[in-house]
Amino acid sequence: MAGIYIHIPFCRKACHYCNFHFSTQTQYIAPFTTALLNELAIQKDYLNTPIETIYFGGGTPSLLTQQHLESIMGQISKHYHLAETVECTLEANPDDINLEKLKAWKSIGINRLSLGIQSFQSKALAWMNRAHSVDQSHQAIQLAQKVGIMNLSIDLIYGTPHLTDEELIADLNTIKSYNIPHVSCYALTVEEKTALHKMIQQKKMGNIDAERQSTHFNIIVEHLEAQGMEHYEISNFGLKGHRSKHNSNYWKGVPYLGVGPSAHSFNTLSRQWNIANNQLYIQSITNGIVPFEIEALPLATRYNEYMMISLRCMEGFSNQTILDRFGADFLNHSLLVASNFETRGQLIKTATGFTLTKEAKFFADGIAADFFWID
Repeated sequence: MAGIYIHIPFCRKACHYCNFHFSTQTQYIAPFTTALLNELAIQKDYLNTPIETIYFGGGTPSLLTQQHLESIMGQISKHYHLAETVECTLEANPDDINLEKLKAWKSIGINRLSLGIQSFQSKALAWMNRAHSVDQSHQAIQLAQKVGIMNLSIDLIYGTPHLTDEELIADLNTIKSYNIPHVSCYALTVEEKTALHKMIQQKKMGNIDAERQSTHFNIIVEHLEAQGMEHYEISNFGLKGHRSKHNSNYWKGVPYLGVGPSAHSFNTLSRQWNIANNQLYIQSITNGIVPFEIEALPLATRYNEYMMISLRCMEGFSNQTILDRFGADFLNHSLLVASNFETRGQLIKTATGFTLTKEAKFFADGIAADFFWID
């Protein structure tokens, strides 16, 4: 099985913290969509296995018209072998959602929405420079459930300077009241070349407080697990049966094709990524050439990526998987490093390998880095 990721590089406005590739020049959506359709045709042989997940990310995919989305779905159906059941996710901002759009999305096969709510607090949305209001967030959830799209995921951002513990708990209780089956929670990070980074450098805004973020992370874990959600990946929580299949496949090393500017593709042995420039992307595709760079993945790189990803997931890493994929030397190295973290109380043995303790999850990336194999 495999997946297709579709990057829609357009937004109404720039959020202060965002460093994803996007443009606010939405007048180019039509020629971009034409190029995207051509890329899907050109890349039809990249994956030789049924497609079980389709993910519209961005940017803001909910800016596309019904006609644009129908043409993309039609092109995928034409050139790719779809599995009997396909999880099809669309990232959507609350201000783009209305009853007519939701019915259209459902009719063309979109069966899961990832809602970019970020917070149910007005001052938080203003601080982030989000385009939607709290009322629009509530309306988006209610309308989606009304038309029968129950497989909803909500994005939350925590650890922002203005967000109190009580406001975060209120957000989590709102999620509970709607019986939302999936939540993705991200600590605010300061990325270079963002408005947030510039404002912090100019002393117009305070820097990130790591202690506040740690406190917020613990609050989120406690409240969402109390709601019956699995903390199945460091940033992701889901009721049973509601994990993101698309993202879970990324973490399992399942191949995927990424189309659109800046999109990445992976075939287990190499990774490639498209140019992050909308106009150059459109021009190149018009000439029948996909503008990408490619990187062969040496064994050590594949091992390092496996350790980074697996330790972010609740199952942790598998000794047998390391042995089968990378060999005995890598397994012995892993067990040696793991024993040190086990002694510190940050890793515990499972039936198949090791996983992080609850207290260590906030430090997952740093711990994983200690496992890296350096040639």
